[in-house]
Amino acid sequence: MPNQRITKRTVDSLRSSVREFTVWDSAVTGFGVRVRPTGAKSYVVVYRAGAGRGAPVRRFTIAAVSKITPERARARAKAVLGSVAHGHDPANQKTTERGTPTVAELSDRFMAEHVRAKRKAGTAEFYRDILDRIVKPAVGTTKADKLTRLQVGKLHSSLSDTPFQANRMLAVVGSMYTFAGSAGIVPEGTNPGRAIDKFKEGRRERFLTGEELERLGTAIREAETNGIPWTVDETKATAKHVAKEKRFTRIAPSAAAALRLLLLTGCRLREILHLRWEHVDFERGCLFLPDSKSGRKTVILNAPALAVLNALEQVGPYVVPGDNPEKPRHDLKRPWDAVTKRAKLTGVRLHDLRHTYASFGAGFGLGLPIIGKLLGHAQVATTARYAHLDNDPLRRASELIAGRIAAAFNGNRPAKMQPVRKAGKRQ
Repeated sequence: MPNQRITKRTVDSLRSSVREFTVWDSAVTGFGVRVRPTGAKSYVVVYRAGAGRGAPVRRFTIAAVSKITPERARARAKAVLGSVAHGHDPANQKTTERGTPTVAELSDRFMAEHVRAKRKAGTAEFYRDILDRIVKPAVGTTKADKLTRLQVGKLHSSLSDTPFQANRMLAVVGSMYTFAGSAGIVPEGTNPGRAIDKFKEGRRERFLTGEELERLGTAIREAETNGIPWTVDETKATAKHVAKEKRFTRIAPSAAAALRLLLLTGCRLREILHLRWEHVDFERGCLFLPDSKSGRKTVILNAPALAVLNALEQVGPYVVPGDNPEKPRHDLKRPWDAVTKRAKLTGVRLHDLRHTYASFGAGFGLGLPIIGKLLGHAQVATTARYAHLDNDPLRRASELIAGRIAAAFNGNRPAKMQPVRKAGKRQ
């Protein structure tokens, strides 16, 4: 078929044949309309990827004829040929892009090949939650190499009500793209979350007072014995089906023990929930944890913690078993919600029991290195958050100074203070 200027009339007049054929444009060399036996028509441009007759011939599909006009297709063809003249290979680049995974596919590969293999179970679960609940629904269908800082920035801004999660999302995305760069999925150094201003995070530490601890202890004792009563709306028709003896929330002895151990040892949640009896050394009064957030860890057991462990029945390998005694309990959300509501402790998290343990140690002037050792902190800076609670030496100094001032003010001459000897001079 001779070359002719491709117009809408030309395209509409083309009919399919038993074999595929192409009608070439007389104005732009290499631009044409391909017609398949099925009747499908598309605009294409053909070029040589390189110099000389030995250079491979490439075919770049612009679009189906129903998508754009012949004029726009011709302009696209000119743009492709211009790119070729500058040494590019658009068809090969398009094939490469087609093989690039989406953000959702990249996140699955990141979890399988990197996070689960190299991160602890708790960290892996946190990454999975951020990716599945936040990242995938928002940008999961975007090609990994096409995700922009603007998209990630908008996602970050949409999480302004939860600044901690918003900032952790940026960290997870950054880690995922570091993996993608090292795996050759995207160019190294690519990070669409870079240079996005993070939200200011308020301190999350919450320390229970002595009076709050008393209320919490009472609530736990009530929950594991008689149960915490809950109110039934008697005006509803279904109220009569709830037996009087079932209107109480009771928690398992092992769940109550777990809550006490979190407070008495300062351990992290998973360190207690995944604690096996073989890790408990009653004779030496220690927990020998083979793996924790900071690696191998020894926990010193005090007398109250030992009493809690001694009172527990050993029904399986785990100190806090789940419904299946051969597996650990998954979480303490329901018992914790019940006892904190009963104790009127609004907004208190399970991790705040660990903060409370540390705060009592700092308040007694035990010293931050000792507290850090008890908590299993790998970095001294981690324990420094409790420095403001270590006020016992300051309080003693304040009492001493004020005592002397008050004595002088009231006419009682205090004992004469000895002057400090200066270096190099004799008194």
